[in-house]
Amino acid sequence: MCRVGQVPDPHESDDDAADAVFASLLEDSAEELYETAPCGYLSTLMDGTIAKINATLLGWLGLTQDDVVGRMRFADLLTVGGRLYHETHFAPLLRMQGEIGGIALEIKAADGTRMPVLVSSALKYGSEGQPLLIRTTLFDAGDRRAYEEELLRGRKAAEQARQQAEADRARLQQAFAVLQRSLLPDTLPAVPGLETAAYYHTASPDRLGGDFYDVFALDGKQCAFFLGDVCGKGPEAAAVTSLTRYTLRAAALHDPDPVAALNTLNTVLHERYTGSDPRYCTAIFGTLEPDRDSGRVTVSLASGGHPPALVLRADGDSEFLPTPGGLLVGILPTARFTPVTTTLAPGDTLLLYTDGLTEARTGPDRALYGDDALREFATRHAGAPPKDVVKALTELLNAFGDGLDDDTALLALGAPSSVPIHSDPTTKTTP
Repeated sequence: MCRVGQVPDPHESDDDAADAVFASLLEDSAEELYETAPCGYLSTLMDGTIAKINATLLGWLGLTQDDVVGRMRFADLLTVGGRLYHETHFAPLLRMQGEIGGIALEIKAADGTRMPVLVSSALKYGSEGQPLLIRTTLFDAGDRRAYEEELLRGRKAAEQARQQAEADRARLQQAFAVLQRSLLPDTLPAVPGLETAAYYHTASPDRLGGDFYDVFALDGKQCAFFLGDVCGKGPEAAAVTSLTRYTLRAAALHDPDPVAALNTLNTVLHERYTGSDPRYCTAIFGTLEPDRDSGRVTVSLASGGHPPALVLRADGDSEFLPTPGGLLVGILPTARFTPVTTTLAPGDTLLLYTDGLTEARTGPDRALYGDDALREFATRHAGAPPKDVVKALTELLNAFGDGLDDDTALLALGAPSSVPIHSDPTTKTTP
């Protein structure tokens, strides 16, 4: 009531009305709250006979009070599996613990439909501590069941997708492996007066590498060799690798001079890949001419931006062959390549490699392996045949572990020793 002379509050009547409505909502009787609760309630005797049940649960079951009270037990409301679980687990645990909660069961309606529920029960005791009743609450777990089923379907779909992705990846890796092998010679040819060995380390089975090598005969006296590394990875690099191999082979048959062969490759790559996506490579190309009388091998080679070849001498010495001024092949319309020659005496080995080896990371500080470390390691195997040198380097590559993140090609070419020299002096074989 407003006081005389006091200006009435226009919002006061609205607030009073809202309070009155809210108060009326709270005036629901306990019986009404029990009957219309959003969950099912029932009370049973100790033998499970239903003594009281609310309207919510009766609605789920499609039954009436007369159908249920005094005529059915709680277990009768459950499916066959639920009744079995109730008798063997639920009821015994309830008697021992006095209460049990959150058990997933299914009730069966009069029309045969099933409804998933979460069941909680508690014993009500008398004044002397004896159990008198069992009070049970049932929550509709249909939404939860639907969520769990959807989650299960999602997990199953994700697992199927994962398995399919693994299968696709395996097929892709197999295709990559086949394609990678097609870019390399199956075997190195047998050349009189020459020993050869090669190895290709794939850093990742999920991508194609761009390293390449080859050895092939030119005529009755000479054979040619090359080794290199195409810029980039993947199918594009594989295409450049294929073009490079066939170009060098064709160029060598026309003119085996190393500088001429690299010039031809430079022209082909530059003309083919001029534009926004230039492609180039590093490469060493050379020829070998064994002298069957002396056992010596004359080597002529030229390099285009490639790490220098390493000569391992039979007397335990070693040297890098200098190839100054060698530009990347294909990056400019014209390039200058400097030739170099050397002679392999019996027991000497010419080692060629790609930069995946020298750029491997090693040690706790992940430092580059480098040229000096390679020379020191390889020199310890000087005088050994090419296959033993490559085997030692293969073990070195494996020892790098995840520090080796680039493909690596190895090619060793040697003049056979008149008396075989082996890393294991107790082992002797016929050359």
